[in-house]
Amino acid sequence: MRKEYSHPIEVTMDVVCGKWKGVILCHLQQNDVLRFGEIKKLLPKVSQKTLTLQLRELEADGLINRQVYPQVPPKVEYSLTEYGKDLEATLNHMSEWGKSHVEKVELNG
Repeated sequence: MRKEYSHPIEVTMDVVCGKWKGVILCHLQQNDVLRFGEIKKLLPKVSQKTLTLQLRELEADGLINRQVYPQVPPKVEYSLTEYGKDLEATLNHMSEWGKSHVEKVELNG
């Protein structure tokens, strides 16, 4: 079923929102390739289940690649797709806005 949006911002929010998606994308933007355990260390407050779900959704949306290496123990690496790299400017703007407004948001939260 095709989704319909009434405003372009809904498209962006649909793809990058979720408590951890934007943060995962920013870390991949800065590191090119990360293994699951490395992402988990960068996000110590996220549960393994939630991280797995967020990574699967990002992969399903075509924003990240998941490369599995056939070895024991399994090695899985994540990287941005070209489609995911296209979000770089948007994520940078969102990050800068957050830096500029963190104190106000923390006070109101």
